[in-house]
Amino acid sequence: MDEYKQREFGAGKDFTETTAGGEEIFSGVVIHVKKDTVTLPNGKSAGREVVEHRGGVAVLAVDQNGCVPMVRQFRYPLGKHLWEIPAGKLERGEDPDQAIIRELREETGLVAATVRPLGRFFPTCGYSNEIIRLYLATDLTYVGAKPDDDEFLEIKYVPIAELYQKCLSGEIEDGKTIVAVLKYVALNK
Repeated sequence: MDEYKQREFGAGKDFTETTAGGEEIFSGVVIHVKKDTVTLPNGKSAGREVVEHRGGVAVLAVDQNGCVPMVRQFRYPLGKHLWEIPAGKLERGEDPDQAIIRELREETGLVAATVRPLGRFFPTCGYSNEIIRLYLATDLTYVGAKPDDDEFLEIKYVPIAELYQKCLSGEIEDGKTIVAVLKYVALNK
């Protein structure tokens, strides 16, 4: 153990960067992009490109048979279809706890009697302030899906044990799905 402690460096130091100036590059519906100049801890300057995002929610819904509704949709930036848990971006001023109820209903037609937070994570903290809040939904009832006009989805139910293996094997490539499934399995061992 002492050998590893000798390898530590920077422990306890403040590495905060402070904004010295900036400019807005792009302002869109979903994201805003800015380019900032920051002062580094050593006093030097550096550039930082930042994508600002309102954040999103994602829900791992587990039914009474231990199956999870998965959503297959085309992800334009990647040029491919991905299997994911239901998710969506927050509307301006929307409460994440309400957003997850909306997204689950829109994409899968399900409502949950029990919804609880699974935590949050920063999917791309090197260049974006986006936060994805994860939820677990149980005690599910089907009431009919209402996807947005621009959403084209396929739904299938996958047993949680199979989904876990698909995350480990790399067959599931979506980050929020991987985080939610691995966290759920770890918390339920």
